[in-house]
Amino acid sequence: MKKELENLEQTKKDTQKVRYDDNKHIFIYNKIEKRRGDVMDIKRITSGLLGFPLVLIVLLIGNVYVVDIALAIIALLAMDEYFNAISKIAKPVRWIGYLSCLSIALIHVIPEPYLMHTAILAIPTLLLILFIQVIITEMKTNFKDVAYTLFGILYVVMLLMFFAKINGMENGNILIWYVIFAAWGTDIFAYFIGKYFGKHKFSKISPNKSIEGCIAGTIGAVLIVLIYTYVANTFWGMEYSYVAIGIIGLVLSIIGQVGDFAASSIKRYVDIKDYSNLIPGHGGMLDRIDSLIFLAPFAYVLLGTFLFGTF
Repeated sequence: MKKELENLEQTKKDTQKVRYDDNKHIFIYNKIEKRRGDVMDIKRITSGLLGFPLVLIVLLIGNVYVVDIALAIIALLAMDEYFNAISKIAKPVRWIGYLSCLSIALIHVIPEPYLMHTAILAIPTLLLILFIQVIITEMKTNFKDVAYTLFGILYVVMLLMFFAKINGMENGNILIWYVIFAAWGTDIFAYFIGKYFGKHKFSKISPNKSIEGCIAGTIGAVLIVLIYTYVANTFWGMEYSYVAIGIIGLVLSIIGQVGDFAASSIKRYVDIKDYSNLIPGHGGMLDRIDSLIFLAPFAYVLLGTFLFGTF
């Protein structure tokens, strides 16, 4: 009986020691993760501070042709990241994807009357070329490769074209910032509020995102676009409606977050964390513009409708 009590006592001590060791390891792990997160925050902020002036210079100093060329380069980088990601599950027709990116540089070169006809024929022409590739290669390029390639062109090139279209609108150099502030304002507020105050997870698609972060992102984006509207109306002589801009900011922020989840779903499907490590703290080019390109078509229509009545 005495020996059994001694064994029980020893077992209790061993259990306490294991718990102590586990807690110690958990503490060390959490400390390392916190340190890693702090380093990522520094990289994220530094990249933003270095990259923002470049965006500012291109959009404010460059004319529409310079901006279109810059967007074509961005599209090339994003398309390459997308193709690299899906190469694990398909063989994309890279050359047609890269060639499509260059078409962004021609948006304001092609005369407006012909631009609509070009846009209408774009998808049928792409399908024609892709299936010619299937025939020529005797199905070494197959239907799955065509589908993934076409989706990439629609996702990256077609959506990014609307960014160029907004820049070409009346006062486009002012309006384009609504797209940027709605997208990146949402990202910034959602990231930092979600990180420090987020307690309720939003979706398994992106486990780090919280409901609190998503709500804060939308509120932050609306506040930023309203402040920007005050600046535009006060100093640049614009007469934009605060109510209209508030609604536009709200809608674009929500759409941008859907775009963010869409990009995350693609990454989860091909089992990658980021599209590349091109931008420290952010990932790849496609990681940085995923929400922006998703909301660009809607921004084009909403800005045209609410501010100019063109739709």
